[in-house]
Amino acid sequence: MDFAFDARTEELRARLLAFMDEYVHPAEQTAHEQRARLVSPWDTPQVVEDLKAEARRQGLWNLFLPDAEYGAGLTNLQYAPLAEITGRSPQLAPTATNCAAPDTGNMEVLAQFADEAQKKQWLEPLLAGEIRSAFAMTEPEVASSDATNITTRIEREGDEYVITGRKWYISGAMNPDCKIFIVMGKTDPDGADIRRQQSMILVPRDTPGVSVDRAMQVFGYEDHYHGGHAEVTFDHARVPVANLIGEEGGGFAIAQARLGPGRIHHCMRLIGMAERAIELMCRRAVSRDAFGKSLAQQGVVHNWIADARVTVEQLRLLVLKTAWLMDTVGNRGAHTEIQAIKIATPRAVVDIIDRAIQLHGAGGVSQDFPLAELYAGARTLMIADGPDEVHQRSLARREIKRYL
Repeated sequence: MDFAFDARTEELRARLLAFMDEYVHPAEQTAHEQRARLVSPWDTPQVVEDLKAEARRQGLWNLFLPDAEYGAGLTNLQYAPLAEITGRSPQLAPTATNCAAPDTGNMEVLAQFADEAQKKQWLEPLLAGEIRSAFAMTEPEVASSDATNITTRIEREGDEYVITGRKWYISGAMNPDCKIFIVMGKTDPDGADIRRQQSMILVPRDTPGVSVDRAMQVFGYEDHYHGGHAEVTFDHARVPVANLIGEEGGGFAIAQARLGPGRIHHCMRLIGMAERAIELMCRRAVSRDAFGKSLAQQGVVHNWIADARVTVEQLRLLVLKTAWLMDTVGNRGAHTEIQAIKIATPRAVVDIIDRAIQLHGAGGVSQDFPLAELYAGARTLMIADGPDEVHQRSLARREIKRYL
């Protein structure tokens, strides 16, 4: 593996860093102020739309999609350092560049598995940033870390499918621009192959029987910039048979294809969040005095900053190795590494942000710094896209199998 980035990646990194410095970071406070004046907190502040227009004008758009027909045509290794940069402002930068979850994973699903009519109706406006989307998998009544537990039913009646079930923590669903749900449910709940029971289907938000019931909080945050995390009811919602993605029974395989790239995107953005925390830690340390000397002269602060730098460098190399393996041997060949980064990165970044909060004192848990919100986001990713324990179980079983 060559650890030097290629010329195109370096050029995009330089442009994206300039975009962040010139447009994104200065817009953070403006976005908060504009959101406070909105009629609905779920509406999009104008400054976000302005950032999207500028990013698209500069060609910093759909960078995550490896298919050049739809996106920038970058490999995972090329996109990884760009995702890290956007992670420094996770509330604005991913949306500004049309690289925000869950839209990224949904666009990947549509690009890989949708038919031409589905792509025309839903993928094209998502690629243009005209609409948003949501992925409806997790359910409140079952342990959704095991997808075989899902109880939502997708039943065929003539030329329609009827969807019945309740989902929650459906990211992006509170945003009024969210026009389409990709719903995972069971078309064959009694099938012998538990990995062929599930299917995925497209359900427009305005379908009768679809109800966005409430916003779910995350550590007290409603995560407005992300479009919230909603509880959604599907009460005998009917959609045409043509809305099925792929074939009946293909939902589990589609979910695995979706989650692999999504996990590496999350991990690279987490590294960007850690870099932001280290920067804030250093700035705080040199600007505050306590007990007769600056915080930057306190030994414990030295330890926190040094340990954070070592950790970030280790994580970055592991994530870049994973990206390289995904490009060269595929997601299956990178299985161990994908699980390793999902386990290691959120855990370590939570610790770094926690130290930064401690260094900021009361300010660290306030709205005056981004640290509390960064902490909530990083801690949540120890659960999202599969809890760490599921990945630990799978990784350990793979390791042990080599000795049986």
